[in-house]
Formats: sequence, C-alpha cells, structure tokens
Amino acid sequence: MKLVSFIAAGSVAAAQQVYISANGPSSRPQCAANGSYATATPVYLFRDFSFTQTETIRTATSRPAPTTTTSFAPPYASLSSLVPSLITTQWGNWDPSSNASATDAGVPYGNASWTGLWTTVSWTNFTRGIYSTTVEPTAVPTSELVLPPPEYLAPRECYAFPEDFMLGVAASAVQIEGAIADEGRTPVHIDALPLLSPGASPDYITNENYYLYKQDIERIASMGIKYYRFSIPWSRILPFVLPGTPVNKQGLDHYDDIINFVLEKGMLPAIVLHHTDTPLQFYSNISEIGLAPGTGGIGYIDSGYQYSYKNVSYEDAFVNYGKIVMTHFADRVPIFWTFNEPLLGSKNGKSINAVIKAHARLYHFYHEEIKGTGKISITLNDNFGVPRDPENPADVDAANHFNSFQLATFANPIFLGIDYPDSYKMTVADYVPLNATDLVYLNGTADFFSIQPYTATVVSPPPNGSIVECAANITHPLRPYCVTQTTTVHDTQWNIGYPSQTYVYTTPTYFRTYLNYLWNTFKAPIVVTEFGTPVFGEAEKELKDQLFDSPRSQYYQYYLNEGLKAIWEDGVQWIGAFAWSFADNWEFGDFDAHFGIQTVNRTTQERRYKKSFFDFVDFIESRRQKE
Repeated sequence: MKLVSFIAAGSVAAAQQVYISANGPSSRPQCAANGSYATATPVYLFRDFSFTQTETIRTATSRPAPTTTTSFAPPYASLSSLVPSLITTQWGNWDPSSNASATDAGVPYGNASWTGLWTTVSWTNFTRGIYSTTVEPTAVPTSELVLPPPEYLAPRECYAFPEDFMLGVAASAVQIEGAIADEGRTPVHIDALPLLSPGASPDYITNENYYLYKQDIERIASMGIKYYRFSIPWSRILPFVLPGTPVNKQGLDHYDDIINFVLEKGMLPAIVLHHTDTPLQFYSNISEIGLAPGTGGIGYIDSGYQYSYKNVSYEDAFVNYGKIVMTHFADRVPIFWTFNEPLLGSKNGKSINAVIKAHARLYHFYHEEIKGTGKISITLNDNFGVPRDPENPADVDAANHFNSFQLATFANPIFLGIDYPDSYKMTVADYVPLNATDLVYLNGTADFFSIQPYTATVVSPPPNGSIVECAANITHPLRPYCVTQTTTVHDTQWNIGYPSQTYVYTTPTYFRTYLNYLWNTFKAPIVVTEFGTPVFGEAEKELKDQLFDSPRSQYYQYYLNEGLKAIWEDGVQWIGAFAWSFADNWEFGDFDAHFGIQTVNRTTQERRYKKSFFDFVDFIESRRQKE
C-alpha cells in the first residue's frame, strides 16, 4: 500500500490521509527526467584513487547584540495604578535540615507563616542543589559551536521560511529551575505529585536553572535562537497567592533580570503565566492532585482551576497574579501565554470555564488597559487524531470528535466566538453554559493559535457501543475522548512512525495535515510552541552517542519541511516554531525521557549541545528569506 496526502483548497474534509492500494516497490515520479538510467548499461573503469572528499567546517552564528530596544507597552511606573496597593517583601529559604526557626509567629505574612506553607506536606528526601547564588556566565567556546555532519537524506525542497518566522526554544519553571523552596517560592501542586507516585523523581533540583539561567541564556543565544519561551511560577511572585498579599521582591527581581539578560543577548523573552504550577494552597489535601480513573475527570492531573481559596476563586486570584506580571514586564516582553495545555489539568466543567474566563480577562487587560502592542495567546494540546480509514464515515466522525473535544472546547469561544462543541457538552455534564454576552467577550481573545503537536494518533469508534453511550457513562474506560486510539497505520501492523521513549511517534506527513486542519478550522495564524521527541533509550547511552541524536534531528527537519509545504503549497499561515526543550529536564517525575536538544549532567549540571540543536536552527536559518 502507498500513503498519499492531498489537500483540496478550502476543504477541511479533503485534508485527510487517503490509502491507495498498490503492489511492488515505490515509484519515483521525481526521476522521470532521468528515465534513461532505468535501461542504460553502466560503464565500469579504473582510475587513480585519491582522498578527494571534502568537508565544510561551519560554526553556529550567535545572536548579535541589539542595536535598538523595542517597547511593547509603557513601563511599570506608568502602569502601577492598574494594580494598586502592592506591597513587596521578601522571605528566606526553607531547609528542613536546618535547626533555625522563624521567630515571628502570628505575623500574617511573616517568615513563620511562609515556612508553614512548606511544613504542611511531608516531603520525602528533600535535597538541595550545588548552587545557592546566581552564577555569572562564561562565553561558549568556539569548539562547542562547530556544526555536526549533516543528515545525508535531509529534505531537499527549496521552500523558504518568511523573514519574520519565529525561531525559539521552550522550557517551564517547574521542569528546569529547581530551588523550589528558595527566595520566597511556596509549593505548587506538581512539586507534590511525585509523593503520590512511588519511584518518581522529584523536582527539588532539576537543572538548577534558577541559579544557572545566565549560562543557559548565553548558550541559547550562541546558537542563534531568537525567542526564549519560559514560565514564571505564580507562587514565586505571590507566595500567599491572593490579591492583597505581599509580592515577592526577590521573585520580581529575578525575572526582571532574566528578561533583561535575554534582551542583552539579542533575543526576545516570551512568558507563560501558568505551566503546571498551581499554588498548593488551593488544595485541602495533596491527594486531590491525582485524577482517579472512572471519576469523570477530564485531564491527567487536577490543576485546581475549579477551586477557591479563602473564598477567592481561582479565576480571580489568577487574573490578579497575571496583572502583576504583565504590568511589571509588558514593556519588554512581546508575547504572553496565559495557560499551557490547560485541558490536561482540568477536572470538570468549572475548570474549563475558569480557564477560558481568566484568559479572556487578561487578554482584554493587556490590550485595552495596558495598551500592549505585543501578542497574547493560550497554548492547547492535541496529538492529532487521524481516522483509521479516512473513507469510513464512522472513523472520520471519531477523529473529528477526538480533535474537537481537545481543541474546540477552548478555541470555539476564543477564536470563533461560538459555543462549545457537542463533543465537550455531551461528555462533561457539568459544563458551564456560555451565553451571548460571554461569547462576545471571549471572541477574538487570542492573537494567534498556539499548539503543541508532538505526534499523531490513529482514531476509530469504541469497539463496543457508540461514542454517545461512552460519553454518558463516567466510568467508561475510554473517557473522556470516547474513541479507540492506536499507533498503527490503517489495518496493518505498521506503526505510524519511529517510536520514541514515550508517547511520541515521528509523524511528519500528519503534521502538514494538522496545520491545514487548524488553519482552516480556526482561521488564525499558527505557532507551534512545543514539539520534540526523546530518542529511545538515550539515558543509557554514552555521552558522545547522546550528542549524536540523529532520530531527533530527523524529527525536527522532517516536521519543519512538512510545515514549509503547508505554507507554500496549502496556503497555511504558520508563523513560528519553538523546540521542546532547550535542555533535558524533569519530565514530571522522570529524568530519563530526554526531550532536550542539550544534555545535562545531573552531577555537575554541565550542558552540552546535541546534534539536533544545530540541525533545528540550521534548517530554519538556511531557508530564511532575506530582505
């Protein structure tokens, strides 16, 4: 069988994979001009041999120092009236091995109260890293910036990326910072998740980026990256969470310095306000963090969006936090995201409602009150569902149900100003209805469509019963999506792509189809804010073999190439790509799933560039249009 992908202009239904039966080897239509080689007789001859093969030694091009500074909003001094009565203070570090104790018991937001937020949880084997202060960076040696040998079968099409195509790398605070109890930060729900999973690794140290951020930024800039996407933990800015509580001066100063150093290195900062780090105060017990199967939950964990704390809703508290961050940093930050993959942290309909409303309120605040000229979005998740048989209506309906539940639940009101999809409403019985006023307020509250398309999954209806029956049964094992998901192509034994260490399969042709689906469905420019893959068994390999990560290099180049086809052949407005992640990190309890394009030595914290980092950057920059 041969797999053929085609796009009919303006028709989403046609943007499907189609299976055409054929026998024998693959055809090579691109070789028609050289057809004589099919029948010609080769000529064999002897010649004097010499080592004439040549290699080009190239080095990465660092970001140049900026010559101008762009302002995206007024400075905080001009915006402070929008977040009145802020009080800043600072706290120390929590160290359970220390005999010291706070002496200000009874002070509402003093050190004793701050320490009490840590001692409510019985942390297991709490450890600290090797750094306790910010480390000044050193220049990356030229020897580290020499490009590796190119992939022999790299894509050879001649399409180009638009001049302003965003080249970036991404990370999240809980996965790289460590120092979770330092300089005023209080616990977040994902800190406690490993306590519910025996054998999981905690995030106490991770990459120690909290103290090594300057060196990390230096290394990223040295590779020529333009955008550095990172998150700011709510609990490091507002340790006591609620409006009216003191703002952590050390937290503000820390991220202020990160932003300034990113700009100094010729890059642009891009900030995520929530990346799996809800303050632990929203939970009455850490057992609430896990979403037990068969309870009707939507995501994999409970990010607490539906909770209140001291009679303040999550929505109101989050909006207050977002306003503080935006007013302080919007003058220098061109892009903000409110939430990262919120579906995966949603428990029920109230969760979805809180996320959508909080996002829209911050969008309006940024553009209408701050008068910011940058961009705001919300990042969604969906491993693109493709029908098992695109000529079978039941399989197509199942794929549409699967995708719309994950995407249109947020994107219908935010991008199109229309109601939730039926896939969501039929599954989540307690969804909060949206009225006409809501839809007007929500409509258009994202400046681009932000997606994280790691892979694809093959979808068909439930094996027994229907999607409707599954959706009505909260204990059904296929909930919440109520479809069968597989990794095999059509009715064969073949996987849809190379299997990685986790759930990711290399599926570049589906990436092109996915971009078409998003563009033609939600009608907004698209930014890929995370994509990547962990090479199978990489953690067990020697360092030199980890560095030469051809499967990851191929993943990035093949995906980017299919994205170029979507731009030039299909008319899709794809405007940026952010690699996940700029370094191996903590993958929510696991250090062995290496998504990074740099290695990290867990003993010394030394970073090393992998081949994929060079190839990711070079693929885009070697194809970027020039003025």
